[in-house]
Amino acid sequence: MPDPSPLPPPFSAPYAPDDTAIAGRLRRDAQLGADQEAGVDRTARRLIEAIRANDDPLGGVEDMLREFALSTKEGLALMVLAEALLRVPDARTADQFIEDKLGQGDFVNHETRSSAFMVNASAWALGMSARVIQPGETPQGTIGRLTKRLGAPAVRAATRQAMRLMGSHFVLGETIEAALSRAQSHTARGSRYSFDMLGEGARTADDARRYFESYARAIDAIGKAADDQALPDRPGISVKLSALHPRFEAVSHARVMTELVPQLIDLARRAKAFDLNFTVDAEEADRLELSLDVIAAAFADPSLAGWSGFGLAIQAYQKRAADVIDYIDALTRALDRRMMVRLVKGAYWDTEIKRAQERGLDGYPVFTRKAMTDLNYVACARKLLGLRPRLFPQFATHNALTVATILELSDDPTSFEFQRLHGMGEALYAQLGDDRPEIAHRTYAPVGSHRDLLAYLVRRLLENGANSSFVALAADNRVSIVDLLRRPAEIIGADDNAAHSGIPLPADLYRPQRENSHGIEFGERKALDALTSAIAAEPKAASGMVATSRAEQANAAVVAARAGFKAWNATPAAQRAAILDKAADLLEQRRAHFLALLQSEGGKTLDDALSEVREAIDFCRYYAALGQKLFGQGEAMPGPTGESNVLELRGRGAFVAISPWNFPLAIFLGQVTAALMAGNAVIAKPAEQTPRIAAEAVALLHQAGVPASALHLVQGDGTAGAALVSHPAIAGVVFTGSTEVARSINRTLAAKDGPIVPLIAETGGINAMIVDATALPEQVADDVVTSAFRSAGQRCSALRLLFVQDDVADRMIEMIAGAARELKIGDPSEPSTHIGPVIDAEAKLRLDAHIARMKKEARVHLAGEAPAGNFVAPHIFELSSASQLREEVFGPILHVVRYRAERFGEVLSAIEATGFGLTLGIHSRIDDTIEHVIDRLQVGNIYVNRNMIGAVVGVQPFGGSGLSGTGPKAGGPHYLTSFATEQTVTINTAAAGGNAALMAGVE
Repeated sequence: MPDPSPLPPPFSAPYAPDDTAIAGRLRRDAQLGADQEAGVDRTARRLIEAIRANDDPLGGVEDMLREFALSTKEGLALMVLAEALLRVPDARTADQFIEDKLGQGDFVNHETRSSAFMVNASAWALGMSARVIQPGETPQGTIGRLTKRLGAPAVRAATRQAMRLMGSHFVLGETIEAALSRAQSHTARGSRYSFDMLGEGARTADDARRYFESYARAIDAIGKAADDQALPDRPGISVKLSALHPRFEAVSHARVMTELVPQLIDLARRAKAFDLNFTVDAEEADRLELSLDVIAAAFADPSLAGWSGFGLAIQAYQKRAADVIDYIDALTRALDRRMMVRLVKGAYWDTEIKRAQERGLDGYPVFTRKAMTDLNYVACARKLLGLRPRLFPQFATHNALTVATILELSDDPTSFEFQRLHGMGEALYAQLGDDRPEIAHRTYAPVGSHRDLLAYLVRRLLENGANSSFVALAADNRVSIVDLLRRPAEIIGADDNAAHSGIPLPADLYRPQRENSHGIEFGERKALDALTSAIAAEPKAASGMVATSRAEQANAAVVAARAGFKAWNATPAAQRAAILDKAADLLEQRRAHFLALLQSEGGKTLDDALSEVREAIDFCRYYAALGQKLFGQGEAMPGPTGESNVLELRGRGAFVAISPWNFPLAIFLGQVTAALMAGNAVIAKPAEQTPRIAAEAVALLHQAGVPASALHLVQGDGTAGAALVSHPAIAGVVFTGSTEVARSINRTLAAKDGPIVPLIAETGGINAMIVDATALPEQVADDVVTSAFRSAGQRCSALRLLFVQDDVADRMIEMIAGAARELKIGDPSEPSTHIGPVIDAEAKLRLDAHIARMKKEARVHLAGEAPAGNFVAPHIFELSSASQLREEVFGPILHVVRYRAERFGEVLSAIEATGFGLTLGIHSRIDDTIEHVIDRLQVGNIYVNRNMIGAVVGVQPFGGSGLSGTGPKAGGPHYLTSFATEQTVTINTAAAGGNAALMAGVE
């Protein structure tokens, strides 16, 4: 067979373009003729009236949204209950969870308004359960009393049944065979089906294998059950690329193309054999380019020629949607083939907004206003209709106005189809089928267990229950049809209104206080290539030893700092702040230079290095903004007339800053800039392992305007630090490192005669995470792997000790270990590397010794293999008791302890017994449990249902207590004052003969 035509270049389009420019084009192109607009109104009004007149005896999402709006406590409680209850295996946790959620809403007095059976039954079951649980009872007391009567089994059974009842209406079948049977019995005029196998994305190789086999079985079953109709009037299946590969991410591009493309081709061939519609589902924005690369490579396979069933989903809320359509059109033209294209609004909007903010992107990859998404949907629909027959449009929407608009734009009604979710949009499409029987619609039907379904259902409820959703508004009779008929272009009004006024751009997230640091999206090929090219262009750091300081040099640095202190302390706070802001700008300009240093000297992966540069920038700007306020004019205090009382902050003197090697730029600059902003002269002593990073950082601060007399660098090992700490002239020490060294510094400071100077210490900890049976396993696996193994476990905040409820431990541990196996260990300069080396050979020896001991004392769940050099692979050991872990182990080693639900208090006691209090993770859907843990444990940073590393400056101030440090927290509002002394100035303003100000005000 001859080679296919050359494929178009890989997809590329601006990742987050400006909304205003897009709005101008979309609003201009959205105009229709007067007759068409009138036709849209007529059709949409008829469809809306059908929705509101619907009296389905079972009920659907619209009925659920009428009954339990997500703006109510009952709606939110129901959503959380639905998401987690059916995966909880043990009765005790289920009872606590049910009580926790039913106590958050007024289910007892909830008056059911719907006649739908599903809604009535669910409301009745939840109300009955809530009546058994009396208000005001403690969780422990209530559960204890319930178990003494028949209430507990009744509560549990009724609530689980309510969840299953909800689930059964929105899932077509728990198996593909059941779904096919139900589909055949419900096949209506013009109806088609596409089956979606439920489940989260793969975390492990076993997950990916199971999903592949599930897809393959489903294709076989669907194909054998299909009739002899021709495409497009044939059933289909949707596949999710992230379910077929455990590391479906841009940085693993080469691996994904090698491993996933053959699997996708295999599944597509199976679908082709039955002439099915085979749709590749949409993923998040950062995976779009990777998804299109995979799709193009698979679609181009010669074995798929002559088949028009291959397809993909395109999300209209993505600003690149139209560009994707153009790319797909070019691809099909190059191969002279046809493709089916499902156009959807998009289902991960909140995730996309948060990710862009966290990553400090220039803008958002999605529209921030619903009307812009609706406007873009119609524009994309128009484009797809113009590309028929090469592309077969599939319009997935429950919006009557969108449906009516597409009907006015189209001519041949057989050359496209509409799509709806099973359990939704039934009234709309029933009416459309009556009015226009020639127009086909396909039902997108989820298939899977109730446990998998409920997470899917919650996403649909969130997506369609938002106040701006057409489904929610159409279900609300208080909203007039005239309002529902308002065109998206009219709602936007003007191009400048395209972006949501209440959602700031990522750069403006922390304004007016400060600008957010800028990042990049690794899923944007152009941005990643530019960054890696810039890093590669940086000259290699000079080899050889950096000159270290002796005791006399350390002494000279303190003397020089003392001499420079007065002038720097007298420098106005606004000027000091401006210097720090300039330093932040210089860091952003020289980002590639510092990234190269962090990778070569610190062994940082690209992701870690970029995060650290951003953190250093944030420290500079945050302390500049905070310091300008704290160290400005002083604070006027209340007092009697005729007197002025002002409290001012001023620097202490020569401050010693001793920083660690694990964050050689961010913590180093965080300490130094805080001390400088407070008016101190600083002697900075970095870790001996990372001297060049510190030297470059000091040079940058000097260039930004910090006088050489105010900032001094002392290189060397612990002896240099000891010499500085013992010097009688220092005014304070800020230290980050081990508890042992912090104790030594404390003793040295206490033993000196003279002024009592402060020690600000942040040390480590045996950081724990608690996971109960309500937690989502996939989320736990993601967060544990990130918390324990990112940065090779070399973070103060890293997870060391994982407590997992025994009822779910096997599955949780298996998934965590499987996910950790997929991490790539190696050269940190490669973007695909997840785990780089530990800092030096000495650190590796310590970790290897601990691993050897654990292999004898603990159960091994994972013992990874590392390449030669200072690499340590992830390890997971199960302990019989938390007391087996006696000290912090600073590397990629996770220790796991199982606990029984009734002995939860012992878990908290074990955490307290360590004496540490730096970070803690909690994974639970039970608010009472979360609040109990927070109240009980004295821990500096507690993270709930997320990972427990990566504290953001000014957002999650960082630092612990007990053996984990002194406080106050770095990157927080109370940090700068610990570097300062306070001075109160009281002036008798009436001393010169009387109180003129008071007298002038006398009537």
